[in-house]
Amino acid sequence: MIEITEMDTPRPSPDEVLVRVRAALTCGTDLKAFLRGHPLIPMPGAFGHEFSGVVAETGKAVKGFKSGDEVMAVHSAPCRVCRYCRKRLFNLCENIMSAKVLGAFAEYILLPAHIVKQNLFHKPAGLSYEEAAFLEPLSCVIHSMAGLKISKGDRILILGAGPIGLLHLLVAKLKGAEVAITALEEERLKLAKKLGADATVIPGILSESVAKFSDGMGADFVFECTGQVDVWEDSIRHVRRGGTVILFGGCKSGTKATYDTYRLHYDEITMRGVFHFTPRDVREALDLMKRKMSFSPLISGRYPLGDLHVPFEKLTKGEGIKYAIIP
Repeated sequence: MIEITEMDTPRPSPDEVLVRVRAALTCGTDLKAFLRGHPLIPMPGAFGHEFSGVVAETGKAVKGFKSGDEVMAVHSAPCRVCRYCRKRLFNLCENIMSAKVLGAFAEYILLPAHIVKQNLFHKPAGLSYEEAAFLEPLSCVIHSMAGLKISKGDRILILGAGPIGLLHLLVAKLKGAEVAITALEEERLKLAKKLGADATVIPGILSESVAKFSDGMGADFVFECTGQVDVWEDSIRHVRRGGTVILFGGCKSGTKATYDTYRLHYDEITMRGVFHFTPRDVREALDLMKRKMSFSPLISGRYPLGDLHVPFEKLTKGEGIKYAIIP
């Protein structure tokens, strides 16, 4: 159940920024929390973490931002002092999850100093508030592809045509790759085709389709974007020898996956889990957004804050990709 409550508007401390939310997006992580809870999103509690807006008030020590500025941000930033930060593994910061900010499904959101200093940006004038709110999920996708050296002509298989799978598609096409993507829903396959997919596949004929798409070799890169353990296990079947499988979709806590050790060893398969993003990923995502990437096809509808339950009911039924909440 989703409940709308009234609270006092927070006031920023010297290093904080209060943002009036102009658009917030639904997310697969939010849906998981809504349906079954989530270890990283305490329930009951405020949620929503993809947003953009206007600076309502700044703390006295804040520089570079003022009331009225149009801004975009992500909901976390590394502490820069823990053991993992000292190794520059900023996405694995020991404090990043406990210090994140939730509650973008609201009129205001208060950004603490560590986010203001690292991951708050002025919104480009040509970018709508709804599109600017894609900064957080796009940063996750940039991190997913970091270091892979994807180049023109590489063949990529994306398992799952949800919001994250479709964002992977957009970025992969910018890199010049040929992309095949899977989905159970015909409407999602149609949307993927409009967004540039070279092949759209239903899971029932996946092996045959990948063989045809890759001239029998298998994909250079496979991105698992469903968070389903059976899809995790199946992903290795579709990558070529020497290829890479990226496990993006988060499975339910406690699940286990089993793989053919022969394939992993003798075909020299690389499998990599990915999580969250670094400040560098966020900056790269922002640079891509300035190149006029079109995100509007991923928005399936718009609702006022008072109707927040409606898009989550739709997403529970598998209807739509993302919904914009307009406070």
